Amino acid sequence: MDSIKEKKYWKKNLKYLLILLSIWFLVSFIFGILLVDELNTVKIGGFKLGFWFAQQGAIYVFVILIFVYKK
Repeated sequence: MDSIKEKKYWKKNLKYLLILLSIWFLVSFIFGILLVDELNTVKIGGFKLGFWFAQQGAIYVFVILIFVYKK
């Protein structure tokens, strides 16, 4: 019976990890590197959005992802 619970746990955990890693990849690589020129056309608080994602936004998202996974 424990083996079935372990398999269910790991299946759910891997699905959760895949979602969180996808968000991490999207924010850090796609928004922070590939789409930076397009995002720089928008400004937030006087800073270009591409710069914000690369410098501040990615850090905030990473910390949020840590707390979400810890849950």
